[in-house]
Amino acid sequence: MKKANLIINIVLTAAVAVLFILYFTGGRKATQAPAAGSESVTAAKGDIVYINLDTLVNQYDMYNDLRSELQGKLSAIENDINKQGRALENDIKSFQEKMQKGLLTRSQAESMNNDLAQRDQDLRNLTQQKQLEMAEEESVMINQVMDAIMTYVEAYNKEKQYSLILSTTSATTTVINGNPGLDITQEILNGLNAEYIKNRNK
Repeated sequence: MKKANLIINIVLTAAVAVLFILYFTGGRKATQAPAAGSESVTAAKGDIVYINLDTLVNQYDMYNDLRSELQGKLSAIENDINKQGRALENDIKSFQEKMQKGLLTRSQAESMNNDLAQRDQDLRNLTQQKQLEMAEEESVMINQVMDAIMTYVEAYNKEKQYSLILSTTSATTTVINGNPGLDITQEILNGLNAEYIKNRNK
């Protein structure tokens, strides 16, 4: 019999599910937007200005709406996988109890064991497939958000005509120190959100 292998497979399935959950729910910290009343933009045509990209993305309504939608899908997937996992675990316990009590023939035991092993493999495959699908959806979501930001900034700078717009993030800081009046993050954010709300309500 492969009871030991079956139990190991269940543990591996649970581990994959946990990694799946951690992959999509961990590691995101919102960056605070500039406080209300902070210095307004004083940059003039031809200046070099900068944007805090972390703040811009995390405070952008489009990003938050799309992320909420994605997390809703993830939650439904997690619930389904957990439900199937619990049902499989209960069936394995029932199988083991029947084996211990001698209620199964060798042929019945082999058939049930093979069925449980196949269900376990199917669940692991489903978990991996859903993880890949969600990773792809997340990538598309980020691309949508960044495309909207870049399109808006390009149109914005046609009017402002800054020489250069730099970006800073928590991972890569291009601006070590700068005049707060050259930080256009809040101005861009306000414009992006206004445009997004207008288009969303159409």
